[in-house]
Amino acid sequence: MAQAKVRGLPVPAALTTLLDQGRWRHPGDAEMARLIPWFGIPVDFLSSVHSMERESGSLDTADGDEPFAAFLHLAWGSRQQAPVELPWLDVEKAFFIAVNREIGDDVALALDFRTDPADPRVVGSHVSTDPMAQRWRVVTPTFSSFAAALKL
Repeated sequence: MAQAKVRGLPVPAALTTLLDQGRWRHPGDAEMARLIPWFGIPVDFLSSVHSMERESGSLDTADGDEPFAAFLHLAWGSRQQAPVELPWLDVEKAFFIAVNREIGDDVALALDFRTDPADPRVVGSHVSTDPMAQRWRVVTPTFSSFAAALKL
Protein backbone atom coordinates (compact mmCIF):
# COMPACT_ATOMS: atom_id res chain seq x y z
CA MET A 1 0.00 0.00 0.00
CA ALA A 2 1.33 3.45 -0.92
CA GLN A 3 2.17 5.89 1.86
CA ALA A 4 -0.56 8.50 2.37
CA LYS A 5 0.36 12.05 1.40
CA VAL A 6 -1.04 15.49 2.09
CA ARG A 7 -0.07 18.26 -0.31
CA GLY A 8 2.61 15.88 -1.64
CA LEU A 9 4.17 15.41 1.81
CA PRO A 10 4.27 11.99 3.49
CA VAL A 11 1.95 11.46 6.43
CA PRO A 12 4.29 10.34 9.24
CA ALA A 13 3.98 6.69 10.21
CA ALA A 14 3.09 7.63 13.79
CA LEU A 15 0.16 9.75 12.60
CA THR A 16 -0.98 7.05 10.17
CA THR A 17 -0.99 4.54 13.02
CA LEU A 18 -3.01 6.86 15.27
CA LEU A 19 -5.53 7.47 12.47
CA ASP A 20 -5.81 3.75 11.63
CA GLN A 21 -6.28 2.78 15.27
CA GLY A 22 -8.81 5.55 15.99
CA ARG A 23 -6.46 7.10 18.56
CA TRP A 24 -5.99 10.44 16.78
CA ARG A 25 -8.52 12.24 18.98
CA HIS A 26 -8.49 15.63 20.63
CA PRO A 27 -7.46 15.09 24.27
CA GLY A 28 -9.55 18.00 25.58
CA ASP A 29 -8.94 21.71 25.85
CA ALA A 30 -7.30 21.44 29.29
CA GLU A 31 -4.65 19.01 27.98
CA MET A 32 -4.02 21.18 24.95
CA ALA A 33 -3.61 24.25 27.20
CA ARG A 34 -1.17 22.30 29.38
CA LEU A 35 0.97 21.45 26.35
CA ILE A 36 0.58 24.78 24.54
CA PRO A 37 -0.16 27.45 27.17
CA TRP A 38 0.54 30.32 24.76
CA PHE A 39 -1.93 29.08 22.15
CA GLY A 40 -5.17 30.05 23.91
CA ILE A 41 -7.64 29.31 21.09
CA PRO A 42 -9.46 25.96 20.89
CA VAL A 43 -8.69 23.78 17.89
CA ASP A 44 -10.16 20.59 16.51
CA PHE A 45 -7.97 17.75 15.31
CA LEU A 46 -8.44 16.89 11.64
CA SER A 47 -9.74 13.33 11.69
CA SER A 48 -8.57 12.00 8.33
CA VAL A 49 -5.95 12.43 5.63
CA HIS A 50 -8.74 13.79 3.44
CA SER A 51 -9.66 16.51 5.98
CA MET A 52 -5.97 17.41 6.40
CA GLU A 53 -5.69 17.77 2.63
CA ARG A 54 -8.89 19.84 2.41
CA GLU A 55 -8.01 22.23 5.26
CA SER A 56 -4.38 22.54 4.21
CA GLY A 57 -5.54 23.67 0.78
CA SER A 58 -6.22 27.02 2.41
CA LEU A 59 -2.46 27.53 2.54
CA ASP A 60 -2.51 27.89 -1.22
CA THR A 61 -5.29 30.50 -1.19
CA ALA A 62 -2.83 33.04 0.19
CA ASP A 63 -0.67 32.63 -2.92
CA GLY A 64 -0.81 35.89 -4.81
CA ASP A 65 -2.23 37.83 -1.85
CA GLU A 66 0.98 39.23 -0.40
CA PRO A 67 -0.59 41.25 2.47
CA PHE A 68 -2.63 38.24 3.62
CA ALA A 69 0.36 35.89 3.34
CA ALA A 70 2.50 38.37 5.28
CA PHE A 71 -0.15 38.68 8.02
CA LEU A 72 -0.22 34.87 8.40
CA HIS A 73 3.57 34.61 8.02
CA LEU A 74 3.34 32.24 5.06
CA ALA A 75 6.18 31.91 2.56
CA TRP A 76 7.02 29.69 -0.41
CA GLY A 77 10.51 28.30 0.07
CA SER A 78 11.14 27.65 -3.60
CA ARG A 79 10.73 31.38 -4.28
CA GLN A 80 13.14 32.58 -1.58
CA GLN A 81 16.85 33.28 -1.81
CA ALA A 82 17.47 31.89 1.70
CA PRO A 83 15.74 29.09 3.61
CA VAL A 84 12.43 30.03 5.20
CA GLU A 85 12.78 29.97 9.00
CA LEU A 86 10.37 30.45 11.89
CA PRO A 87 8.40 32.56 12.62
CA TRP A 88 7.50 31.99 8.95
CA LEU A 89 5.82 28.81 7.73
CA ASP A 90 7.12 27.37 4.47
CA VAL A 91 3.78 26.32 2.96
CA GLU A 92 5.55 23.97 0.56
CA LYS A 93 6.79 21.93 3.54
CA ALA A 94 3.80 21.90 5.87
CA PHE A 95 0.23 20.74 6.32
CA PHE A 96 -2.42 21.23 9.00
CA ILE A 97 -3.27 18.61 11.61
CA ALA A 98 -5.63 20.81 13.67
CA VAL A 99 -7.54 24.00 12.92
CA ASN A 100 -9.54 26.59 14.83
CA ARG A 101 -12.82 25.40 16.28
CA GLU A 102 -14.56 28.75 15.79
CA ILE A 103 -14.85 30.29 12.36
CA GLY A 104 -12.75 33.42 12.11
CA ASP A 105 -10.12 32.49 14.71
CA ASP A 106 -7.73 31.51 11.88
CA VAL A 107 -5.22 29.48 13.87
CA ALA A 108 -3.75 26.06 13.19
CA LEU A 109 -1.31 23.39 14.23
CA ALA A 110 0.84 22.12 11.39
CA LEU A 111 3.45 19.51 10.68
CA ASP A 112 6.60 21.34 9.61
CA PHE A 113 8.78 19.10 7.44
CA ARG A 114 11.76 21.46 7.40
CA THR A 115 13.27 19.53 10.31
CA ASP A 116 12.66 15.83 9.59
CA PRO A 117 10.51 14.26 6.85
CA ALA A 118 9.90 11.11 8.91
CA ASP A 119 9.05 12.85 12.20
CA PRO A 120 8.40 16.55 11.51
CA ARG A 121 8.06 19.13 14.22
CA VAL A 122 4.67 20.49 15.24
CA VAL A 123 4.21 24.25 14.97
CA GLY A 124 1.33 26.49 15.92
CA SER A 125 0.23 29.87 14.72
CA HIS A 126 -0.36 32.58 17.26
CA VAL A 127 -0.96 36.27 17.55
CA SER A 128 2.18 37.79 18.96
CA THR A 129 2.55 41.17 20.60
CA ASP A 130 1.65 42.61 17.21
CA PRO A 131 -2.10 41.95 16.74
CA MET A 132 -1.69 42.71 13.05
CA ALA A 133 0.41 39.62 12.39
CA GLN A 134 0.47 35.96 13.32
CA ARG A 135 3.69 34.07 13.91
CA TRP A 136 4.56 30.37 13.93
CA ARG A 137 6.16 28.79 17.00
CA VAL A 138 7.42 25.32 17.84
CA VAL A 139 4.94 23.28 19.85
CA THR A 140 7.10 20.14 19.99
CA PRO A 141 10.32 19.23 18.16
CA THR A 142 8.72 16.12 16.62
CA PHE A 143 5.27 14.74 15.92
CA SER A 144 6.04 11.68 18.02
CA SER A 145 6.84 13.90 21.03
CA PHE A 146 3.54 15.77 20.44
CA ALA A 147 1.59 12.49 20.47
CA ALA A 148 3.45 11.26 23.56
CA ALA A 149 2.90 14.51 25.46
CA LEU A 150 -0.84 14.20 24.82
CA LYS A 151 -0.80 10.48 25.66
CA LEU A 152 -2.29 9.55 22.30
